[in-house]
Amino acid sequence: MKITNKLLIAFFLIGCLSACKQQPSKTEAEPKNSAAKWMLGFEKTDINPIMKADSSFVFTDPITNKEVQWQKADVFNPGAIVRNDTVFMLFRAEDNPKAILGQRTSRIGLAYSADGIRFTKYAAPVFYPADDEFQKWDYPGGVEDPRVVETPDGTYIMHYTSWNNDVARLSSATSKDLRNWTKHGPVFQKAHDGKFLDVWSKSGSVVTELVDGRLKAKKINGKYHMYWGELFINLATSENGIDWTPLLDAQRELLHVFTPTLNQFDSHLTEPGPPALFTKNGILLLYNGKNLNGKGATTEYPDGTYCGGQVLFDKNDPAKLLARMETPFICPSLPHEVSGQYKAGTTFIEGLVHFKNKWFLYYGTADSMVGLAIKE
Repeated sequence: MKITNKLLIAFFLIGCLSACKQQPSKTEAEPKNSAAKWMLGFEKTDINPIMKADSSFVFTDPITNKEVQWQKADVFNPGAIVRNDTVFMLFRAEDNPKAILGQRTSRIGLAYSADGIRFTKYAAPVFYPADDEFQKWDYPGGVEDPRVVETPDGTYIMHYTSWNNDVARLSSATSKDLRNWTKHGPVFQKAHDGKFLDVWSKSGSVVTELVDGRLKAKKINGKYHMYWGELFINLATSENGIDWTPLLDAQRELLHVFTPTLNQFDSHLTEPGPPALFTKNGILLLYNGKNLNGKGATTEYPDGTYCGGQVLFDKNDPAKLLARMETPFICPSLPHEVSGQYKAGTTFIEGLVHFKNKWFLYYGTADSMVGLAIKE
């Protein structure tokens, strides 16, 4: 029998649905045990995906001075923030659908929504590689995977990945209105005499606290804290939210505060998701876990799949791990989550807001579209 692409996708979905033990539009239920009180449970929305690529959006690239269809290929991996009773989404957009994975130029677009589900995009990207001092870090790969937080004084800080097709560097930028941004470059360039400037770094999840219905960056012992990394989860501190100092171990190497678990859904890597939450139970970090391929992988989920997990850290000692959710709370289960740019299956969680007394979790689907799950 000839196996078509459609049949392969169908077989994949059957296996993934069985493994995740969930209906196509819902994530796995919150575990019924004593630890569940610190976790958040989400359900995928019936409208899913909520955002797709659109080749009609064009802008003039400041480096090449040519018009480019800046979101022709994909839109995914969004950060989100609430401003003036509106949800604003900063999403990653890629331009060239013919280029292979990792070889496109990424820019960051802005969209807004009155209900958190239906978004209107601004015509041009609000953040992109330019002919400036940061081009050596931001180009040609672009600016990727934004996460955004609001400080107590109303400043927005975005942490994103600068990708020059050589080394990924976690960078920062600030804004007062979400549309006009000031770049500050790699966040580790000043720390430890520049030791980690050229070390691969991504995915900054700053600790936040729910204040008057909005998430705001939270200082602990006088400093902001940020979980970051891609293979392991590390920790860094900052006084201004822009320049960060990684915590080190006794050997003066990066301190890994959370690592992959062999034969589990996060056997390959653990990567921070949206901004972490300071709660009465501790610091809740939602993270992305990737399954290995072959030896060391779990058979509960397909090889290479990205699912979402949750861990809890001590609120007085952010490096101290208290608990880990043993099973993922969100996994690929919908057709567009296993058939996009990353066909192994991806629900890459990255944006989280508290809006209309609900939690809205925004995620990338197979590096191609934007999905949404909500906690009532």
